Amino acid sequence: MADAVATTTGRCLCGAIRYAFEGPPEWVVHCHCESCRRQVSSPVATFVGVLDRNFRFTAGAPQGYASSPGVVRSFCAACGSPIAYRTARLPGEVHLFHGTLDDPDRLLPSAHVFTAERVAWFEVHDDLPRYAQGRRGTTPVGTGPQPPSETPRSRR
Repeated sequence: MADAVATTTGRCLCGAIRYAFEGPPEWVVHCHCESCRRQVSSPVATFVGVLDRNFRFTAGAPQGYASSPGVVRSFCAACGSPIAYRTARLPGEVHLFHGTLDDPDRLLPSAHVFTAERVAWFEVHDDLPRYAQGRRGTTPVGTGPQPPSETPRSRR
């Protein structure tokens, strides 16, 4: 007998946009880049990477905003909740905002990315690897919290 494939669901604040994906995500990361921070109005954005073939909207359709060349950020037109991020650099993937998950405790982050852009006064106290930029094909710059002296913004 085959194991049941887990379904993960999520939605925007008002519930007009709902989605589901089958199976485990490809990754879950905290992103510290400036554009992601601006989209969520917070010092960090946490994403869940899912392959398009495993993902579907189950209610509504988000609006899209082309925030930079090759990047579309989607949101609910009714309540404004950010839903997802897509980039031409990573075709076949959708990056969902962790805060939209119906059960956020099920999917734990495994790394921090774009830490070179992190806000100096904000640090997540965990032992996850930190990557200065993206993590594909790169080596972490360290694990655990970075001292403020190592943060570029703190040297201003």
